[in-house]
Amino acid sequence: MYQALYRKYRPRRFADVAGQEHITETLRRQIISGRLSHAYLFVGTRGTGKTTCAKILSRAVNCLNPDEGEPCNKCISCIGIEDGSILDVLELDAASNNSVDNVRALRDEAIYSPATVKKRVYIVDEVHMLSLSAFNALLKILEEPPEHILFILATTELHKVPATIQGRCQKFSFRRLSPAALSARLNLISSSEGLKLTGEAAARLAALADGSMRDGISLLDQCASDDTIDLSQVLKTLGLTGQQEVIRLIEAVASRDIVSSLGVLDELYDDGRDMSSLLGEMAALVRDLLVFKLSPDSGLISAGFDNKVLSALSGNMKPEWLFYCLDILKTAISGLTRAGSSKLTVEMCLIKMCDERFSDDFAALLSRISRLETGEKMPASPVSISEEKIENTPAPELSDVVNPIAVEDVQPEATYETGDFWPSVVEHLRNEPPVYALLSDSSKVKTQQDGNTLTLHVADSFTAALIKNEFYTLLKETAEKALGHEVFIRVEEDGIKTEESKHSKLESLSSFGIVNIE
Repeated sequence: MYQALYRKYRPRRFADVAGQEHITETLRRQIISGRLSHAYLFVGTRGTGKTTCAKILSRAVNCLNPDEGEPCNKCISCIGIEDGSILDVLELDAASNNSVDNVRALRDEAIYSPATVKKRVYIVDEVHMLSLSAFNALLKILEEPPEHILFILATTELHKVPATIQGRCQKFSFRRLSPAALSARLNLISSSEGLKLTGEAAARLAALADGSMRDGISLLDQCASDDTIDLSQVLKTLGLTGQQEVIRLIEAVASRDIVSSLGVLDELYDDGRDMSSLLGEMAALVRDLLVFKLSPDSGLISAGFDNKVLSALSGNMKPEWLFYCLDILKTAISGLTRAGSSKLTVEMCLIKMCDERFSDDFAALLSRISRLETGEKMPASPVSISEEKIENTPAPELSDVVNPIAVEDVQPEATYETGDFWPSVVEHLRNEPPVYALLSDSSKVKTQQDGNTLTLHVADSFTAALIKNEFYTLLKETAEKALGHEVFIRVEEDGIKTEESKHSKLESLSSFGIVNIE
């Protein structure tokens, strides 16, 4: 019967455990000196060797012929523990044995001396899954343990383990394995299996494993359908996107070309590429580009892309935009499992990355401000208008324009003096009586244009609040249609004073007999 590679090549000695020397050497010295604790807590992410080290430790403390703290794996005790025939060493899954009754049964059993070995060992995996009452039941025996007992607790979520439990254990933190350590172990296993693993394939598998040895070996097992495992075989088997495809997609996004970006995505989707993996690879590349822009020599850049590629790609990219893209990608990745269509989610993500105006979050605003500060033009309007149509179409008369939504064929680069465009804006708002009445009153609102900024000088705080809170969006959209480009609106309360407004106020006061006008 075929045995999975991660089980077949599970380390049987401390020396075989990769990347955790700070733990294995400490445990080995404790065994040699006899200064063993009664409880250990192994903490770390998946696949870093917690359960493997627990099993090695259980054999080492009971080995009849230990070798410098290592189990011999040949004596009756080692063989019996390894094949499960010795019941004094028990491995429990806290996810399925998490009740207080399970822990009470374990506690009642633990007081008895082991039958065939020196120490009774309990390996409790995923210990954070125990209930609060179960932790309380376990606490008593950890506080006053018999001499023949040894607890090895393992968890991936330390914050869920009560402090009272942590304080009674020796805690060891398992590190994520480095890509170099993962690649070396994968090459060793492939050689033992008679497989030819190329360097590029080993590096990609190590990157996909994300610090987990078990995940890396499982991916190698999945790709081992042929005697030769190269990068193309890895990409094809795992449904991944190659570097060139990801680079091509990021280049299309960086050029703000929505059509080309969606076209590249459509090709990858038809080719059977996994959308979740595509977003992950895009996020990894954008993250490296951001780090490269901020600090090219920091050493924090992953090994996925060469520095020459990053330098060529990041030439015209601003950190604010890269940060915005990372934020969009993170949101898309987290929402992919809940989305009905994975392709639609990625399409929306690409459109927002190409044009920040489709996003209303703070990162999008920072990116847009950065582009304005450097004088970079915003992308063209999503509604394309041919130059020929613009040249051959006469400008609309104000009397023909009633609904601002119907305004078309506006010159995108047109410029207006304040006196020229403001009547047009106000006329567009004739179908909105409250707005029209307010903005057409020159005693309450006066305008001033400076580039892309339209400043409204208003007479009082009530008018200013009304424009900011009630009419701002409608006014902005109408002004942009009239001008043909993006407009920033400022509202300033200047207390406008005109001869007409003074006279009207005096007339109002005289009607109440407060003042006399002669």
